[in-house]
Amino acid sequence: MLFEVSTPLGFVVRVSVERWRVISTIKHPVMAGRENEVRETLANPEQVRRSRSDPEVLLFYRGHGSRRWVCAVARRATNQGFLITAYPTDAIKEGTPIWPK
Repeated sequence: MLFEVSTPLGFVVRVSVERWRVISTIKHPVMAGRENEVRETLANPEQVRRSRSDPEVLLFYRGHGSRRWVCAVARRATNQGFLITAYPTDAIKEGTPIWPK
């Protein structure tokens, strides 16, 4: 494991070294070296939204800079979860807000 982090929703998200390699080199190379930002986004998000296309997928958002966000996308399975992807964005995606309430 590269890291594990507890979310405010009561489950742990695991990120393997291999998964992070795929995210930071293939899917979103701009995230290379930004593991700590992703960890902080999962642990202390400003908003969490449920995906419109999959109710088991949650989008964690944390502000980063002026009008920019880091989005960490995780799938929850019982008390554990895993990181699907992470990317910078200038807008919060639609979806059902679930945290904070």
